[in-house]
Amino acid sequence: MKLTKPSDVRALLADMDFHPSRTLGQNFLIDFNILTILLDAAELNHRDGVLEIGPGLGVLTEGLLNRAGRVVGVEKDQRLFNWLEQRFEQFPALVLHHADALDLDMDALLVRGLNKVVANLPYGIASRFLMNVLGCAHPPERIVVTVQAEVARRFAAAPSSRDYGLVSVPAQLAYAVTVHKRISPTCFWPAPEVTSAILLMVRRPQPLVAAPDRQALLDLLKFCFSRRRKQLGTILRQWPAVGERAVDVLTGLGLAPTDRPENIAPADWARLANALP
Repeated sequence: MKLTKPSDVRALLADMDFHPSRTLGQNFLIDFNILTILLDAAELNHRDGVLEIGPGLGVLTEGLLNRAGRVVGVEKDQRLFNWLEQRFEQFPALVLHHADALDLDMDALLVRGLNKVVANLPYGIASRFLMNVLGCAHPPERIVVTVQAEVARRFAAAPSSRDYGLVSVPAQLAYAVTVHKRISPTCFWPAPEVTSAILLMVRRPQPLVAAPDRQALLDLLKFCFSRRRKQLGTILRQWPAVGERAVDVLTGLGLAPTDRPENIAPADWARLANALP
């Protein structure tokens, strides 16, 4: 059985009487070249501990086990979890959890020697999962995931671009973020209705600017980007305890009150959050 061969995948799922769920984002990677690109981007060795979300049928899991020292897989679907347990029962380097990744204590997992996240993420949870990981006290040194292309663009977007926004800033403060490879829908079965991409995030030795209160930064970003058509000076006049001092605060940081939220670089957002009461 070759899980990068569409006919083998279809035959296996038929034998299991398993119908992939669109709600759970069950689109199985069937392209060997994309699988290799994904694994190569992870730069794995025997010292690495890898977290994989949504192993599915295990095509990526097998590759991870061949390259890394330890793999922890989290699978929400009970039947796929049972299949994975059976398929990999002779692999002590793999630990499987039957759980929803969004319900896990992610930091408790990562602190136990998991330094990389490599996964074919279900579309529906990709942004929330990545934001949860970014909020961990022990974030991974490298994240390599397949996501909807639109999500990848948002995380990697440069200031003043259409896709730059709420998720771009915290991601780029801590990581060098790139869209590593676009992926055709035909590389999955069943084929999704959207184009996908490999999102590559490499943790910086130090954040561009430290933001000690992460929640304060996120609150500021949500407040401002929900008003992204307005000028920053106008927006901050509505921020508690700033009011008419908004222009002075911005100019003191070298920021133009006439700029709009999408024009502010990640480092400047952190500096602004640190400066606000």
